[in-house]
Amino acid sequence: MKLHELRDNPGATKRKKRVGRGPGSGLGKMGGRGIKGQKSRSGVAIAGYEGGQMPLYQRLPKRGFNKPNRKAYAVVNLGLIQKFVDAGKLDAKGTIDEDALVASGLVRRKLDGVRVLAKGDITAKVTLAVTGASKSAIDAVEKAGGSLTVTNAQAAE
Repeated sequence: MKLHELRDNPGATKRKKRVGRGPGSGLGKMGGRGIKGQKSRSGVAIAGYEGGQMPLYQRLPKRGFNKPNRKAYAVVNLGLIQKFVDAGKLDAKGTIDEDALVASGLVRRKLDGVRVLAKGDITAKVTLAVTGASKSAIDAVEKAGGSLTVTNAQAAE
């Protein structure tokens, strides 16, 4: 086989439909849109309409309740805090608060506060001050010899 003999498989490529290019094309005059009506005109979007039938997005069941004033917390795991302390990105000697976590790059943004969870294990003696923490996270930090203070009334859940 030579370079000039290379071809696509038969049926692999299809020519583009050129609409409105005269009667010989088979798609001249009205361009396959029929006569008059909403769909024959440009700028029409009736995608969700199913001809009087109940549309799919309305047929599907709606479940649960979404609280409009719910709080979204940035989540930090203890294992990651330990990793950042080991790497020297967090100072274990001082108090690690939410601003320190953001500055180190462990948390991107605070949202409604930072919540510490107990995934992973911590060995460093750290002093944490955050908005929320799980009971097991508080226990793990205290077991390692540190302290975890929750600044918000919404504490351990």
